[in-house]
Amino acid sequence: MKIRFFYDGVKFRLRSGKIIKDIIKKIILKEKKIPGDLFFIITGNRRILEINREFLKHNYFTDVISFSEHDGNVINGEIYISIDTVRENANNYKVSLTEEVARVIIHGTLHACGYNDDSVKRKKEMTRLENLWLKEINRAKNGL
Repeated sequence: MKIRFFYDGVKFRLRSGKIIKDIIKKIILKEKKIPGDLFFIITGNRRILEINREFLKHNYFTDVISFSEHDGNVINGEIYISIDTVRENANNYKVSLTEEVARVIIHGTLHACGYNDDSVKRKKEMTRLENLWLKEINRAKNGL
């Protein structure tokens, strides 16, 4: 089992990587699944747009794209994050870049576990879970 972060041509570097990896594992275990190999690739809008066009047939920027496969209950996958769009969202929502990055990491992990946000009800549930896990990250950072 590996949870790794890669940086594709961006200056951003994740802080609190160990805490976030622990939370990713907790999310997966809470969903009664097993963490496998998960790779988070932090990239820019151009690469996200290429991926979105090629694999999803969408012609727009997005903050996160999650590709996962399940081997039984084992969760494996690649989660692409556009730091450009995340930075814009952080500004729009008046939160720190660190918090918004953590949110999209959680969001991508929830997608890998089988959650969807394709309806108002499902989106609301994902947001509730994101907020719950963000609190968990903050508690871990503060040593509580």
